[in-house]
Amino acid sequence: MVQRTTADEKLPRSELAAFLATLSEEFDGESEQIDVNVGNKTVSLNPSEEVDFSIDVVERSSMLRGSRETIEIELSWKS
Repeated sequence: MVQRTTADEKLPRSELAAFLATLSEEFDGESEQIDVNVGNKTVSLNPSEEVDFSIDVVERSSMLRGSRETIEIELSWKS
């Protein structure tokens, strides 16, 4: 069974930093379970001690449309 919870938001940089800091604290905490806020829902997860980490950065430059940059971060593990 697959359950996917997705939320797309536009945040000020300071709120994004706070969200990432909270996520970091969850991973660094004592509990085996972490809580992740996704939109208006909280998802509880049980990451293993080792987490697979992938980061992808794309820089696009266009004369007509301007520049666009993206960062995708993926964390995965087996329970």
